[in-house]
Amino acid sequence: MCGIAGVLGADGAVRPLIEALAHRGPDGIRVETVGEAALAHARLSIIDLEGGWQPLHAAGSTVIGNGEIYNYVELAENFQLGPALATGSDFEPLLHLYAREGEAAFERLRGMYALCLIGGDGRTWLARDPFGIKPLYTLELEGGLAFASEPRAFLKAGLVGAELSADRARELLAFNYTLTEETIFKGVRRLAPGALVEVAGGRMVERGRRLALQSPPQSFRDRSPTGGASGGEDSPPLGAVAAKRSEGDLSDSALLARLDAVLEDSVRVHQRSDVPYGLFLSGGIDSAAVATLMARLNARPVTAFTCGFDAPGARDERAQAERVARALDLDWRETRFGEEDFWRILPQVAWAMDDPTADYACLPTYKLAEAAKGTLTVVLTGEGGDELFGGYGRYRRALRPAWLGGRPAEPRTDDPGVLARWRDQAKAPAELSGTLTGLQKAQWADVATWLPNDLLTKLDRCLMAHGLEGRTPFLDPQVAAFAFRLPDRMKVRGRYGKWLLRKWLEVACPAAEPWARKQGFTVPVEAWIAPRAGDIAERISRLDAVRQVRSPEAVRAAFAAEDGGQRWPLLFFAVWSQIHLEGAPPKDALAAVAGPI
Repeated sequence: MCGIAGVLGADGAVRPLIEALAHRGPDGIRVETVGEAALAHARLSIIDLEGGWQPLHAAGSTVIGNGEIYNYVELAENFQLGPALATGSDFEPLLHLYAREGEAAFERLRGMYALCLIGGDGRTWLARDPFGIKPLYTLELEGGLAFASEPRAFLKAGLVGAELSADRARELLAFNYTLTEETIFKGVRRLAPGALVEVAGGRMVERGRRLALQSPPQSFRDRSPTGGASGGEDSPPLGAVAAKRSEGDLSDSALLARLDAVLEDSVRVHQRSDVPYGLFLSGGIDSAAVATLMARLNARPVTAFTCGFDAPGARDERAQAERVARALDLDWRETRFGEEDFWRILPQVAWAMDDPTADYACLPTYKLAEAAKGTLTVVLTGEGGDELFGGYGRYRRALRPAWLGGRPAEPRTDDPGVLARWRDQAKAPAELSGTLTGLQKAQWADVATWLPNDLLTKLDRCLMAHGLEGRTPFLDPQVAAFAFRLPDRMKVRGRYGKWLLRKWLEVACPAAEPWARKQGFTVPVEAWIAPRAGDIAERISRLDAVRQVRSPEAVRAAFAAEDGGQRWPLLFFAVWSQIHLEGAPPKDALAAVAGPI
């Protein structure tokens, strides 16, 4: 995992871009000119520590990338690339495949990545993985295009001013994340998850998009790292999901065996690393599943970090995480999060989240990364398990009739314009929508909206702020192809979501207590904000950025409301705006919003 930046087809200094991303690549920066392109790479060394420096040149082409290509070993073996490889880098096989196949080579990648490839054929490409695990942003210049791993690079380099998009800010306050490819900074855009874009004449032309919940290319299913089928040669295309499912004809025991194989295969390749790796362990099903398979695949105890909250009435899953850790013989490390941490970490998180997400889960994620730094370089997490296996309560509500409390699995907001934009981004393509069940449509909506723009942005920024790489074994094309096609009854049954995953875990790791009623995940931010609510409301109501989206009266009402539900998003946005729009250092930004702490 690294930081990348470049200027294509226009004059522009690339070093200021990459220096703004130095936290993403603490091992060093390299800058090169390739034809009319200026490329830069800030490296966090993970694979081939000596030879994996980028820009990487092979077979007449050049690539810089952020992330990991997990199936680089299989690509080298299946296409007999060994004699041609000059490094052990996971990105080099792509260059040799591109020389053979052109743009079709991108379809063979299994991993998390954002990259720029300048081909020996004179074509230039930008690409992002199908789930949007790794970020990539673009900015149109006069006669060219700039790209970078974070928007801050454009701002710090002076290529664009920090001008707020009020529409995106309203989305942030409504959903805790923003929608569409437009970002909260006017002029800065996200490359869409799964997009493959050709840059010609300094402008982007989208050549294709591999959607995350479609079946992976045949090359993924030819051979797994474990030597067996991965995802299944008989896997039908997504368009056949509703009409005929190969999984629907299998017994529960056969599905459990396939689940075990596909998850083990994913965790195995996600562990590929030349540096220490471990995991973040909560008390939930998803991280317990990852921990179970890591314990199976490693001879030594796996290092696991858990965060708990020191606050009255806080939902704390440390006890459950410890039970799992002891059962699996993990090297378990506990870290605590209290009110002092909240006020210390809040401005640091607001700095890290230049593409903002007001999800309070950023706070413990940042603290965990802070604790793991120095012990681990790669961290596996459970993101994606709920979306793929049907874990959210809103999915179960969506399946009930209205007279039993059923309602659509969509966010609630009083802003009809914001909701309309969410619905537009959340819907499946027309050619697929008719084949999906109601549950699958709800899953699709989450994978298209809050997964890339909230959960994965949170993971990327909070870990990269500490020079750590976050990996998500559930968000693997083979796991997704298996899980999304499962019959609804294998995901949601009665009051349980993730039914098949729970059945697997009750055998694989009974200590996880997969059928026990879970507390749910909350961070007690309201308890920490409440004593200062009145003063904070007055300060926030005077800020220019806040006034663009909320009246002073609305701000005061939000902080005075009994439920306090809007206090945290408004507080976060206010601190964020002082840092990224006004240029204040994080500590000064907090003081301007909350007063002396």
